[in-house]
Amino acid sequence: MEKREPLIARALLEIGGAFQTSRPLLTAVELDLFTRLGDAKLTAAELAQAMGVDERALSYLLDALAAQRLLEKVSGAYKNTPEGRTLLVRDAPGSILAVLEHYANLWARWATLTEVVRVGHPVARREEGGAGSLESFLGAMHALAQESAPQVAEAIGLKGVRRMLDVGGGAASYSIAFAQAEPGLTAVVFDLPDVVPIAGRNIERAGLQERITTQAGNYHLGTFGTGFDLVLLSAIVHSNSAEENAALVRKCFDALAPGGRLVIRDFIMSPDRTEPAPGALFAINMLVNTPGGGTFTEAEMRSWLDAAGFYDTRRVDLPGMNALMIGTRKA
Repeated sequence: MEKREPLIARALLEIGGAFQTSRPLLTAVELDLFTRLGDAKLTAAELAQAMGVDERALSYLLDALAAQRLLEKVSGAYKNTPEGRTLLVRDAPGSILAVLEHYANLWARWATLTEVVRVGHPVARREEGGAGSLESFLGAMHALAQESAPQVAEAIGLKGVRRMLDVGGGAASYSIAFAQAEPGLTAVVFDLPDVVPIAGRNIERAGLQERITTQAGNYHLGTFGTGFDLVLLSAIVHSNSAEENAALVRKCFDALAPGGRLVIRDFIMSPDRTEPAPGALFAINMLVNTPGGGTFTEAEMRSWLDAAGFYDTRRVDLPGMNALMIGTRKA
């Protein structure tokens, strides 16, 4: 039996060197290599000419991807695997390319972590953002929501919900899933002016433009209206400080009709903030990307709800980031 020390050393080296596994995939995603290949079988020279990149460098990348079984290499030419054609080609049914593009966009921010820990706030290394980054982010969130949104809808129960407010609703993924689950439900997706057109396109594709509308605004500054049966904060509170969340929860309370519910969907951390482990790592993502965001404990979330006037607060645990805190405004 191996000694414990070599096993620990090996695990640490695997963690430290994990970038060598992910970086070739992310570079291929940034180059849209899998989409360019499609159903074809091409040599490195043919692909380099089509993509306008260096042949020698591309051949190294292609061989690394083939070694990882992300491509197939046959008689000196490369082609997508069957799984790659489904998962890594743009616009293919079931494609996760948008999620991987989002991960690639995060790479530069995570590379600043050492400096962020030194200075205590996000540090920009290069010109970032723009329409492409926003599109990939919202595309990633929409893809991830296809499984999680119906689970959340079932867990909270939508019977009797007629008016829903989706604060920071992004690509409208949850509003769409909730409307599909409850035929009598209408929704308002509230988000920034450059986000709501993307939400609108998804709503139209789902054929729900008569039941789901959009409202442009900043949820810290704008007003929501009143009389909603349900207000959803899905993957929102981690972007804000605790103080900002307390104020936002109060605004959500004011937007609810008597008997209405607020649902917060996010990581809910253990009291020592080390579990769930993905939540602890996600806090790092917020550290490098936001001025005051992070992941929060159940006690912190309950304090926001209690201060706003909610009662009958309960927690519902679902897989992943789908932990829920649900509070009710008294009838």
